[in-house]
Amino acid sequence: LQFTEEKLGQAEKTELDAHLENLLSKAECTKLWTEKIMKQTEVLLQPNPNARIEEFVYEKLDRKAPSRMNNPELLGQYMIDAGNEFGPGTAYGNALIKCGETQKRIGTADRELIQTSAINFLTPLRNFIEGDYKTITKERKLLQNKRLDLDAAKTRLKKAKVAEARAASEQEVRITQSEFDRQAEITRLLLEGISSTHAHHLRCLNDFVEAQMTYYAQCYQYMLDLQKQLGSFPSTFLSNNNQSSTTPVQSISTPSVLASASASLPSVSNSIVTSGITELKSSSGSRKARVLYDYDAANSSELSLLADEVITVYSIPGMDSDWLMGERGNQKGKVPITYLELLN
Repeated sequence: LQFTEEKLGQAEKTELDAHLENLLSKAECTKLWTEKIMKQTEVLLQPNPNARIEEFVYEKLDRKAPSRMNNPELLGQYMIDAGNEFGPGTAYGNALIKCGETQKRIGTADRELIQTSAINFLTPLRNFIEGDYKTITKERKLLQNKRLDLDAAKTRLKKAKVAEARAASEQEVRITQSEFDRQAEITRLLLEGISSTHAHHLRCLNDFVEAQMTYYAQCYQYMLDLQKQLGSFPSTFLSNNNQSSTTPVQSISTPSVLASASASLPSVSNSIVTSGITELKSSSGSRKARVLYDYDAANSSELSLLADEVITVYSIPGMDSDWLMGERGNQKGKVPITYLELLN
């Protein structure tokens, strides 16, 4: 009745003090944003909604989730299987296996990130929502009920006409007032704990950042190692004697990573190497050359190459300046100059 009369504007209402109101709005705000951050972190860590529900429910029940392959691990497995099918001895097969192994490592790092973040970041946030905040909500409801009791008692006191009724109403107001004050104090103490919740969640946030930092550093290192294994980055351009010909390294068949990197390299047109290649092109002789990077033949006129193998190279009249003829046993075909280091 008191609640209805208040809503209709027929009864007065005891207002909570400003400090308590501020604490209540801070708690509500904390709950709202903690929930949003928690849910979006779950989405970030596990984009698949079905797997997400399963993984985080298992984590909550403290049971081991059935281990299914994650996306990087699955891709890695496909690459390894394909590489074995195409032949580990071929340039493409070999590269696929190397890439697959790296993808699987990333998958493991991914799994560790999810696990660490779930324990150090998500669980404390969820504990606040499902623990502390539920307690706050319960005590707040209790406070609302005590306030309604107090205001109902005040209304009865106002309406009391005879002395006995007034005395009984005054006694009731005193009791309900002390119960309301006591409940307000309990609620206030709980709400003031929100500041230490913020401090705790800050530590958890630092742990989450640490886990992400480890993960990205691992991924970067894995990719760096893979890049070196594939020989797809011209780190040897400046240290080896194989400086490219006067033509820029931007022929169609050269990987784009080489093309983009070559733009920032100093010109090497006057090097000994270029003169070596020029000499080879003008003569009818042949030279041995070491292969710097894996190369997949684009068509039957080209020869596939594996990093570190040694082949014989020579020039034929009218040949594109970026290419030489390469021979390995009874196999021969065009090879890009930028992939070779001429040997003396």
